[in-house]
Amino acid sequence: MKKTNKGLTYKDAGVDIDAGNLLIEKIKPYIKKTKRPEVIADLGGFGGLFALQSEKYKKPILVSGTDGVGTKLMLAQNLKIHGTIGIDLVAMCVNDVLVQGAEPLFFLDYFACGKLDISIASNVIEGIAKGCEISGAALIGGETAEMPDMYKNDDYDLAGFCVGIVDQENVITGEDIQIGDTLIGIASSGPHSNGYSLIRKVLEIQNIDDKKNSSVIRDLLAPTKIYVKSVSELMKKIKIKGMAHITGGGITENIPRILNPNLMANINTNTWEMNPIFEWIATHGNISEEEMRKTFNCGIGMVLVIESKDTKETLEILSANGEKAWEIGSIIEGSGGVNYV
Repeated sequence: MKKTNKGLTYKDAGVDIDAGNLLIEKIKPYIKKTKRPEVIADLGGFGGLFALQSEKYKKPILVSGTDGVGTKLMLAQNLKIHGTIGIDLVAMCVNDVLVQGAEPLFFLDYFACGKLDISIASNVIEGIAKGCEISGAALIGGETAEMPDMYKNDDYDLAGFCVGIVDQENVITGEDIQIGDTLIGIASSGPHSNGYSLIRKVLEIQNIDDKKNSSVIRDLLAPTKIYVKSVSELMKKIKIKGMAHITGGGITENIPRILNPNLMANINTNTWEMNPIFEWIATHGNISEEEMRKTFNCGIGMVLVIESKDTKETLEILSANGEKAWEIGSIIEGSGGVNYV
């Protein structure tokens, strides 16, 4: 008896190679906007090629970072708002690279899904390209993985990878931070990409349907702020002794990462304007101040340590570059933690 059944294909197993190829063509215009002179290969190769112009530096140091956006993805997917989550992905990586004084050079992304929806994927990657454009990083490659047995059809996950560069003499380590230095806080755009498992718990308790386009949900999906250009402008004129990107762990855990063990950050929580979304989270979740401070950024997305004499000029430069910033405290003698007043 002859076999009449058609042989299995990869598409029968849930992976559509043709859709992947179409996606590459669709995202090329977005990626083109991020191109830097050092990029020497078009999208589609096995690896991204970037000609490092090391002659610009006496002793060039490469700084790398990788991150994701956590369960903020679940809100974005449920609300079907896919265009800004890519900005979050880039921001979480480039801001980490920035705190060491580095200029972001290039970025790569990883997009994994159950079934590739070209419209959704291109929307996400357009956001990634936008984040790269804002930060000055070239989007030189990435990976799209279609895994039908790993993810449900509409689910996807993201990861990002960034490489930056800084001259060795300009690396910001926090080693020369001393008593009397000033802490400058730069405003966040909201919770950024941290604490969303707790946020989703609050939404669940309050029976708020995240499919509704409410003001709360819109505030929660505000993309993470990218500080690269404003802080880079500041670094041209002001010596920054230390920087802390306020991510998971909040102010409480991130500032001590740049302090010597005999120093402490003394912070006045009445010195800045907190986005109302944080008050909403705390009230509706019955969350203590201590828990809020070690989970969320509470309105401060980046903290800088500078000499006190540079405070006025620093605030002026940041304001001129579109940032809301405040003097939020100072460095005192202590045990490496944070003291709130």
